Amino acid sequence: MVRDPSFPVARNVAAKPLLRVLHGEAVWPPPIWLMRQAGRYLPEFRAMRAQADFLTRCMTPDIATELTLQPIRRYGMDGAILFSDILILPWALGQKLEFIEGRGPVLDPIRTRADLDRLDRSRVEEVTAPVRETLRRLTTELPSHTTLLGFAGSPFTVACYMVEGGGSRDFAATRTMALTETALFERLIDLLTEQTATMLVGQIDAGAEAVVLFDSWAGLLPPSQFRRWVIKPTRRIVDHIHAARPHAKIIGFPRLAGVMTAEYASRTGCDALACDTGADLAVVAASTASTLPLQGNLDPVILLAGGETLVSEARAIRDSMRGRPHIFNLGHGVMQETPPEHVAALVKAVRTLT
Repeated sequence: MVRDPSFPVARNVAAKPLLRVLHGEAVWPPPIWLMRQAGRYLPEFRAMRAQADFLTRCMTPDIATELTLQPIRRYGMDGAILFSDILILPWALGQKLEFIEGRGPVLDPIRTRADLDRLDRSRVEEVTAPVRETLRRLTTELPSHTTLLGFAGSPFTVACYMVEGGGSRDFAATRTMALTETALFERLIDLLTEQTATMLVGQIDAGAEAVVLFDSWAGLLPPSQFRRWVIKPTRRIVDHIHAARPHAKIIGFPRLAGVMTAEYASRTGCDALACDTGADLAVVAASTASTLPLQGNLDPVILLAGGETLVSEARAIRDSMRGRPHIFNLGHGVMQETPPEHVAALVKAVRTLT
């Protein structure tokens, strides 16, 4: 059953610290969740890997629900992010996708107009139905204080994988297409923008109280290209979601945006800005509206290393943001070699006020 879009999902914002921050409140101590908090660093996650391949795990509600809940049970995180992947959308559009151990995602690359024409937007709603079912199940399984987060990849980052055919250090084929076959690349970005917005509204209707837009490769682009392929599509997605579901909150993560970070924050309309490891939170705070919630940004390697440095660095970030809406997180995802006890120590460090 689809939720009534006129009635906010988050009926009790006061009980959810992360939602309170997204509504502009400076909560102390700040709420915490981690990118890739459900992952291979957890023994209970590894124990489930033998049950199915990665894509099947994403698309099987029983498994995806359990994997989403594992870090919530272990650490009591304030946010539970849907277990899924940003490449579910191109797969739903009909692009061949495999996840190969030790190599990552492999796709049939989109290089020509014929390749693009083979994508079928009519498939997406049906193919992604299991993702929405996972969200519906999580609404009844999560603790009352936990905010349920949906997500998608931003159009430029998803296009990088679709054009390149997998991961890359520089995504040269994608960036070359944007410069030399601009009309073709724009068609791909327009398709992804439209489908991402629709998909996220569907996640919200299924129970997500906020959604995250991951633009992991935004930092590859120079300013003019960043404005065209990152800011402009993101603004269209944000406007669509805000118009369709005004209660929903959107966190934007333009990884490695550098000097473009403040412009991204002001021009996309995102309700919160996630900052990567390389960002200086003090500089970001000074260059953005004081009411804009910030998220981040502990170095995942510091979490991997643990010890007193972990505690001191985490508290330095936390304390520097006191008085401003802030969600504690990493500047990128949890590394798979991270000892689970280090994550427990981080949560304790952030929440302990002595």
